[in-house]
Amino acid sequence: MYGALNHQKINIFQDIPVNPVMMSLQFNIFTLNCWGLFAVSKNRKVRMQAIAEYLAINQYDVVCLQEVWIDRDFFLIKDRVSGVLPYSHYFYSGVSGSGVCIFSKHPIEEAFFHQWSLNGYIHKLHHGDWFGGKGVGLCRLVVNSFVINIYSTHLHAEYDRNSDEYEAHRILQAYDTAQFILLTSQNADLVVLAGDLNTEPGDLAYRVILTIPGLLDAFEADKVQSDHIATYQNQRNSYTPANVINDQLPGQRIDYIMFHPGSKLRVDLKKYRLPLPERVPGQSYSYSDHEGLAVTLEISEKSAEPVCRDPKEGKTVLKDMVTVLDRALDSLGTHQVIYLSFAFILCVGLVLSLAFEPPAGFFILINIIRAVIVVLLTYCFVMATIWNRIERHAVLAGKLAIETSLRKKCFS
Repeated sequence: MYGALNHQKINIFQDIPVNPVMMSLQFNIFTLNCWGLFAVSKNRKVRMQAIAEYLAINQYDVVCLQEVWIDRDFFLIKDRVSGVLPYSHYFYSGVSGSGVCIFSKHPIEEAFFHQWSLNGYIHKLHHGDWFGGKGVGLCRLVVNSFVINIYSTHLHAEYDRNSDEYEAHRILQAYDTAQFILLTSQNADLVVLAGDLNTEPGDLAYRVILTIPGLLDAFEADKVQSDHIATYQNQRNSYTPANVINDQLPGQRIDYIMFHPGSKLRVDLKKYRLPLPERVPGQSYSYSDHEGLAVTLEISEKSAEPVCRDPKEGKTVLKDMVTVLDRALDSLGTHQVIYLSFAFILCVGLVLSLAFEPPAGFFILINIIRAVIVVLLTYCFVMATIWNRIERHAVLAGKLAIETSLRKKCFS
């Protein structure tokens, strides 16, 4: 089969039929982090049903959801919205699935998922990002002759802004996402990225995603919006912590819809809004701990030259990334020394415990201690060798790719 495809040199993206006459089109996009963790997320079943009901009675062209971790929740939504969003794709990945899925009013021509090489740590069970096998999903649509690439993603959570141990992971995920969009959108008339980026405006990961593929943040493109809009820890959200509400903290804008037109089209932002009601109908809680976000774009034909991004801005972003990655490599060297030191101490302790017979009555306790030492010794050894090597190679791969990009003159 593969040989036949190679022999015929079929390009699935270039063989999409395009009508010679292009019309104006309004395109509605919705995105939401559904907070769908099993046994952890509060009121999950009722909220998922409510999300499905909301989508079924609204007219969106594309819906991008994140944190739909459980298969039955995806199929519940899929079944309920089938009348208005008959096409869907779930991006399976990792242990628990990526949590990312896309629903569409229009046929999905192609779908692909790019999993990131750095996805957090397997031993951070209380964070759990590694188990999702996170990445960026792509669905390609053809709508009234317009080729539209829809990307949806969910970057690694920050957890602690003052001491962010995942900074290098997240900016490399942002870079991978930006490069993936850049390299797969050459024939697209419109590019849309929607999802929970876990980064705030001005952060390095945010700047990377905007700059490299030349995306526009819909919020910034909206001439009507002027005030800060929080999509997480919003004052109106029932799941926002009490201290945030009492202190009147502004919350975070970490969920986005970004877009970029092809060189032949004009794309205008018509509306930017948080469309979900404050509470699930008949309940005292919100649809999710995040706010939903909706954008209306108007697409029309135009004649224009390709836009070249400011090389100075692009290079500044990439140089900032190299600085962060250099720090990450230094940190990995320090972590390796620490893990090896602990492994040596544990090894000495294990040898000493085996060299002496345990006192009477302490045999079981000593064996339990020995078993714990063996487990910790194995953990430290793996973290100092195999895991450290994997993470180091992923950081180096990203750094080398960035250095290649730095040699470009045009960031478009």
